Amino acid sequence: MDGAHKLGELFHDVRRRTAAALDKALSLLRSLSKSYAHHDVTERMAQTRRAPQCGVGQVWPPRLGSPVVHVAYFLAWAGTGYQQWLFKLNTHEYTCARLCFLAVSWCGCILLGDLKFRAPGGDGRRPSGIDLFFTAVSAATVSSMSVVEMEVFTNGQLLVLTLLMLVGGEVFVSLMGLASKWSTLRKQATENSGRVESHDVTELEMRPVADAVDIDNPTSTSSVSPVDAKLLRRNAVRSLFFIVLAIFLTVHGLGTAAIAAYVYSSPGARRTLQGKALNVWTFAVFTTVSTFSNCGFMPNNENMIAFPRDTGLQLLLVPQVLVGNTLFAPLLAACVRAAAAATRRPELVETATDNGAELTGYGHLLPVRRCVMLVATVAGLVAVQVAMVCGMEWGGALRGMSPWEKVSNALFLAVNSRHTGESTVDLSTLAPAILVLFVLMMYLPPYTTWFPFEENSSIKDHPAESQGIGLLESTVLSQLSYLTIFVIAICITERTKFKEDPLNFNLLSIVVEVVSAYGNVGFSIGYSCSRKINPDKLCTDRWTGLVGRWSDSGKLVLILVMLFGRLKKFTMQGGKAWKLS
Repeated sequence: MDGAHKLGELFHDVRRRTAAALDKALSLLRSLSKSYAHHDVTERMAQTRRAPQCGVGQVWPPRLGSPVVHVAYFLAWAGTGYQQWLFKLNTHEYTCARLCFLAVSWCGCILLGDLKFRAPGGDGRRPSGIDLFFTAVSAATVSSMSVVEMEVFTNGQLLVLTLLMLVGGEVFVSLMGLASKWSTLRKQATENSGRVESHDVTELEMRPVADAVDIDNPTSTSSVSPVDAKLLRRNAVRSLFFIVLAIFLTVHGLGTAAIAAYVYSSPGARRTLQGKALNVWTFAVFTTVSTFSNCGFMPNNENMIAFPRDTGLQLLLVPQVLVGNTLFAPLLAACVRAAAAATRRPELVETATDNGAELTGYGHLLPVRRCVMLVATVAGLVAVQVAMVCGMEWGGALRGMSPWEKVSNALFLAVNSRHTGESTVDLSTLAPAILVLFVLMMYLPPYTTWFPFEENSSIKDHPAESQGIGLLESTVLSQLSYLTIFVIAICITERTKFKEDPLNFNLLSIVVEVVSAYGNVGFSIGYSCSRKINPDKLCTDRWTGLVGRWSDSGKLVLILVMLFGRLKKFTMQGGKAWKLS
């Protein structure tokens, strides 16, 4: 009886927590869709002079500011929603992706809130609901924008963040896309086989070869029968899935082992982790997943600033940063060609050609010439940044280090400025010219390539689209235009802090924060109490980004920016109808 009673209590507790979670989710969705319409909310801007605080367990701010703040919400939310609505061809996939990221983030937020915290935050309070949701979105979108110090989390919460970063990484997402495509092709083959057996005829033999090719199957040759073409495509997708899976597992396995081995062999790094009560393997797994997914979170407060002299650790992380993002396509192309040369399987041989992306529908499979130019472009951009950091900060932010340590730190910063955001120095100490260069690097897409050749495209225009849809799509703005809207929205929500604390809140710091969130990088100039014009004895420095000092309204806008930036591949074609000359 006692066991049955406890089981009943457990079921009751699960049902209560589920109902509460659904309640909070519905409240969240209502707030996001209607926040700009609540003009009757009482203005309380005088109470937002310091970092906004929510009560424990409070998931959504009860007051969202003045009507001017609602204008900022409208600009940010309508911008992303309007662009999604106009892109007719990608609307379904874009909507599903946004909902998936929101659902995963919300589940992560609930888990983070339910698990025990190791220590209170820098202000002595438990992180509020909006901060936990922001952290979950930041991890799921691999942005690493920080509003909570990482050392407040226990191992269980670090595991939740690790899973969020793992499933939000681009390589994992594309791997799941390949698995879905492979499953769909197998299902289609099974259905076609059953139809042929039941009717004792094959529709494929009754149709011309050109008509038998599926829209999703761009490979069509007169020498290959439709059945063989579809079989070739299915086998190519399957083989590519296992190659990407092998890369994924190998990088994580070798990366974790290498980081753990380095920490065990380095007394300084080991003492740093022991002083923070961090397990070596927890640090190794968390850092590897974060680095390869290009998130940039680390389980300690200071990020890589705690390891400025550990050049070995920095050089171990640099390849993981590159192969997880900008150089993943060249690595994949090399692996596919090696597998094709070793096995001579027809599907691998065909995938290794320049038509491999069309055959498999996998966007990361680039032609060889494009991969070569991509590697050269990445090397050139990194070299420019290293030269600029060393030239301007040799006796500044890098002082006190040996020449080799200065070069290593400059290389680490240059590589991370593209998409990961791990940093070995305080970015607020860097020259403004370097910060502007980093803003440009954060804005560039991962496969930005100097390609002075004419690239043939097999994608044909679709003249069947109606003039009405064309007119609507012609009003879509460019990515830079939407970034400008987001910056304006943030300047509206934080306008009071611009007047009271201009050294911390200035246009450059806001631009760095917004572009970093859009590029899913995580760089931030941060906030320092020593830069306040009017000293405040109650102000305490925290190891968080500048967004950690924003109002809840500003944090909500930056959540939209992170989601918009994570899904920017769906909306990169905007702005072409706008002519500036």
